[in-house]
Amino acid sequence: MKTEGTKLPEPANAVKDVTATAAVKTAATKEKPAAGLLGLVLNSLNSDKALDVVPIDLAGKSEMADHMVIASGRSSRQVVAMAEKLADRVKADMGRPCRMEGKDQGDWVLIDCGDIVVHIFRPEVREFYQLEKMWMNGAQSAAKV
Repeated sequence: MKTEGTKLPEPANAVKDVTATAAVKTAATKEKPAAGLLGLVLNSLNSDKALDVVPIDLAGKSEMADHMVIASGRSSRQVVAMAEKLADRVKADMGRPCRMEGKDQGDWVLIDCGDIVVHIFRPEVREFYQLEKMWMNGAQSAAKV
């Protein structure tokens, strides 16, 4: 039997699958930096047992960052430890150094990761400043105007 020149037919959906996969990869690549960083921040806080984690989308509302994340720790020691681990993880996984403020006191640590600003509070301090209410109400007020 001669099989030269005999070609097996390809499935009809083979080309569509390759095209669809390429489109998904392209879309994922475009969103990866922000989504990847936000996911990393949220996972880090979750693994360190942060309380009341609230991500706030700032895209189009502020030029300082695309997202703000607010979380609480049970004590000053936990707040500082979560902040340090988060900064280490962002540097290791994303190659970006984060700037930190407030680490010496441990009541409120601000971590600037570039596209995302993270605030980690002790619960009493968070209740006093009510930062998420200010940003969430500000976003709603701006939408009404």
